[in-house]
Amino acid sequence: MLKIAFDPIYAHPLPEGHRFPMLKYELIPGQLLHEGLITQENLFSPGPVSEEIILLTHQQTYWEQLRDLTLTPKDQRRIGFPLSAQLVEREIRIAQGTIDGCHYAFEYGVAFNVAGGTHHAGSNWGEGFCMLNDQAIAANYLLKKGLAKSILIVDLDVHQGNGTAQIFEHNPAVFTFSMHGDKNFPFRKEKSDLDIPLPDDTNGDEFLNLLTETLPKLIAQQKPDFIFYLSGVDILATDKLGKLKVSMDACKVRDRFVLQQCKQHGIPVQVSMGGGYSTDIKDIVDAHCNTYRVAMDLYF
Repeated sequence: MLKIAFDPIYAHPLPEGHRFPMLKYELIPGQLLHEGLITQENLFSPGPVSEEIILLTHQQTYWEQLRDLTLTPKDQRRIGFPLSAQLVEREIRIAQGTIDGCHYAFEYGVAFNVAGGTHHAGSNWGEGFCMLNDQAIAANYLLKKGLAKSILIVDLDVHQGNGTAQIFEHNPAVFTFSMHGDKNFPFRKEKSDLDIPLPDDTNGDEFLNLLTETLPKLIAQQKPDFIFYLSGVDILATDKLGKLKVSMDACKVRDRFVLQQCKQHGIPVQVSMGGGYSTDIKDIVDAHCNTYRVAMDLYF
């Protein structure tokens, strides 16, 4: 059964100017339910992740400033919106949803978080609307519990996973792979284990050629026993922030290839949705829903 983490708090309204991207968190499960692709049984609402687990990844001072709403105005500006208790609650539930998704992935092969992909959060900073790094937290949880020994993070959002790269810079058990827009945010990049920077206007064929050349080699070399996939749809040509020229169909082929590789090698995969900022919300929702459609077709 495909299990999907979703909680109404994911769609918590942000200050003016940030609300539009949040609509997708309600619309994605709504569309999947409308299509009959899933039922309510596929959806689960995660609880809050514990401080003990957060501190496997994030520095204690940073976490306490988040928890206690005492981050400096400068640090809040780096995140991109004013800190609030509800936003912190949202982040800790997203992180737990990704952890829960790992357990479901072990059982069913694949699992999703409607939100997540908060890859700009580093060990002691938040950035780019990310405060806690959900997939990094879940990866460290798996390592701590002895549930995985070798982890591959496949980050195909248009923005580099700079926080993820920094968190695992000195951890050989986690290999970080980021394929992203070279001239896009964040403008100060960290060093992933493998970065593939893409020039502006990279099209779908170019994107897919690089991916299909790279991912099978990484799996063969790293022999991961768990994969995290960040499936951002801000690579689309319609995206306001992406600067790439990838079509909707090519984005779906991307998802199919990544998930096929996971299934072919028997590697459980947890998928967090990442970014998407097309002008038309329908394009964002349809591209994200394609990732679920592909998973249903391959696994179920």
